[in-house]
Amino acid sequence: MAKRGVVVVTGDTTGIPLAAAKGAKRGGGFTVGISPASSYLEHVKKYKLPYKFIDFAMYTGFGYSGRNLLFIRSTDAVIFICGRIGTLNEFTIAFEDKKPIGILTESGGISDELDHLLTLAKRGRAGIVFDNDPDKLAAKIIKMARQDIGRIDGDTI
Repeated sequence: MAKRGVVVVTGDTTGIPLAAAKGAKRGGGFTVGISPASSYLEHVKKYKLPYKFIDFAMYTGFGYSGRNLLFIRSTDAVIFICGRIGTLNEFTIAFEDKKPIGILTESGGISDELDHLLTLAKRGRAGIVFDNDPDKLAAKIIKMARQDIGRIDGDTI
């Protein structure tokens, strides 16, 4: 993502968010971490979360569920890879907010169940793309986000 000129925003935790931040830094990118903690000290001591790959950290003090709302709302688009219940919470926020959503299929966890859940919910798939190839998924979601931004930039207010 960083090599494509995208600022990478993560939930500032372990697992996939940490891997995304590491990858962004390796690619020369800028990272933003939205932490559930209220301070750096709480982030590291209470939550035992990493900090080395984040350029700018926002400490919400809202725990994981509150952090999820701020995290998703601070992005132009989101990509879901693997995940558990917190990922499902983030997905529903992104879906309700009509964010461009990318889902990396065959990555395990909740991400592999989202297509089925969307079928059960009968709410459609507008603004959602699925792909099992990370590079293709990144290209699709960046294109969607830039189209959204282009519609805003083209507006006259």
